Amino acid sequence: MRHLILCASVIALAACSGKTEREIFTVDYQDRLAVEIAENPMMNAYFGDLHVHTKNSFDAYITGTRTNANDAYRFAKGETIDNGAGTPITISGPPLDFYGVTDHGEYMGVIAAMDSRTSKDPLTKTDTGKSIFGLMGGGKDARMQAFMDIGTTIVTGEEIEDIYDREFIDSAWAFNVSAAERHYEPGKFTTFAAYEYTNMNIIGTIEDQFGATNLHRNVVFRDKAPTRLFSTLDSTNPEDLWEWMNKKRAEGTDVLAIPHNSNGSNGQMFAEEMTKGGAFTKEYALNRMKNEPIVEMTQVKGTSETHPLLSPEDEFADHELYEILVGMPTESEKVPGSFVRQSLARGMMFEDKLGANPYQFGFIGSSDTHVSAPSLSEEEHFGKFSHDMGKDQRGSVPPNDATEWGGEAGEAALDFISSSQYAAAGLAGVWAEANTREHIFDAMRRKETFATSGPRSKARFFAGNYADGIMDAPDMLAQAYANGSPMGGNLKGGEESPDFIVWAMKDPAGYPLQRVQMIKVWTENGENREMIYDVACAGGAEPDVATRRCPDNGATVNLKNCKTNNKTGASELKTLWNDPDFMPGQQVAYYVRALENPKCRWSTWDAVRNGTPPNPDMHATLQDRVWTSPIWVQP
Repeated sequence: MRHLILCASVIALAACSGKTEREIFTVDYQDRLAVEIAENPMMNAYFGDLHVHTKNSFDAYITGTRTNANDAYRFAKGETIDNGAGTPITISGPPLDFYGVTDHGEYMGVIAAMDSRTSKDPLTKTDTGKSIFGLMGGGKDARMQAFMDIGTTIVTGEEIEDIYDREFIDSAWAFNVSAAERHYEPGKFTTFAAYEYTNMNIIGTIEDQFGATNLHRNVVFRDKAPTRLFSTLDSTNPEDLWEWMNKKRAEGTDVLAIPHNSNGSNGQMFAEEMTKGGAFTKEYALNRMKNEPIVEMTQVKGTSETHPLLSPEDEFADHELYEILVGMPTESEKVPGSFVRQSLARGMMFEDKLGANPYQFGFIGSSDTHVSAPSLSEEEHFGKFSHDMGKDQRGSVPPNDATEWGGEAGEAALDFISSSQYAAAGLAGVWAEANTREHIFDAMRRKETFATSGPRSKARFFAGNYADGIMDAPDMLAQAYANGSPMGGNLKGGEESPDFIVWAMKDPAGYPLQRVQMIKVWTENGENREMIYDVACAGGAEPDVATRRCPDNGATVNLKNCKTNNKTGASELKTLWNDPDFMPGQQVAYYVRALENPKCRWSTWDAVRNGTPPNPDMHATLQDRVWTSPIWVQP
């Protein structure tokens, strides 16, 4: 089947219809000819990042980023850019397939325009502008205070009047939208107009400055964008954001929101009551899933799959934990409601009560980079902010040029961020017919998505009624779609377990796979339950019946030079699986997790290059992984 894509040469942006002397941005649309796109009904895997900040984000500019949306898209396509501290950075691996710049909607572009060293905009003459940029030479304390001052207004929704210039913010948004339009190459590289709705709830009081919970959402438009975005300075209630999105959809502008990595939400991202209090209703559950069908479950600020306190029998549950709240080095207090696995079970309990599930979401990863570019490699990790490259900032080598770790071991230097806890980002994966806005957006809408902790690993997952020999059939995928459901879907259960097709493929340039696991989540007598089964093992080994685990495959890491023994890993792992503990009439969510062989974490690479031991309070190694969206088996 062939699909003809016509790319509009202009997105309707009334705010850019005429230039004014206030505009410091260049809006330059580029006409395109019709492009013929080949569709694959069995789907292709595409990798991207939908959480990217440039200098138009207040915190990115404050911390040194000077690149814009055009630079971000150039990086994703393989070009080299500056990280904001004079260091050139290039993407690890091949160019990405899709990308979305998601600058904070609140004060978009305003902070950069207030900088009198580089701008002549009237915003430089405001009291706030003079205050912030009078402090900028003061080092990390001044940056911290500027971050807190701006962030406090985003928390409260009470704007700073002298810099809340909506026309200017509209022009900054128009610039980002025009950059997405300029770099869109249907069939080759897809861009999305997008921004971040920066919702936070304060811990304690504003005066306490205990930090804030992270309830951000990335808002992504399918094909065209409005002229004015909706931010927390319009309303701090995400339910109001959904209503705005519903109105835009009714006007012909399709849009979805992706909840930010939830591990720093202090239990609030997947809460048990509505934003302003009160029990969930069926209407709430349906509205949430219409607007937020997928969630970001891994990124620079760690992974939100699960936590050892929630999954004590999951020996892989401590992957890149991040326990810092927004703005302050305060440990998160609550893990229930902050992690996706437990929230899948919570959602099924609500479905039993309401007839609708507010947490029936799919998974993606992304980066949350603040230098326009994701750092995807452990070996070449360049961090989230422009000053994350310095080993002194990220606690990976002994302080004060020491050669060993002493009393200060593990006490990583903190700027106003926790660089030592940052991971090497994540990626969004989708299975779509073609690399276009329409196809990738629709894949996210139907939740045929997967998340990786950085590598370009792929995973496919189906549940249905499949014939013997399907795994070797030349038309396996056609049978899988015809006789079952792909990831993100629902399946009506029967008296026996469905057949599950599980297929994981390593990153062609990455580390071998060690095992593939099935994660099963359900509720029983009002309690969350989970079970983990290793379903395919490297080297052709079989999982132990009693432990449900693969035997040790002998993969090793030499911490003195980071060399690995990967002879026992697999390039792909593939199996047809049935649940040995299936209970008819039980609602269950299943998803797949595939783990690579272990390798050095970025902090260990720093130590190796420094000729010192790894920080004993950091994980020396990790196992990168890929997760599929769930399939829900319904009674």
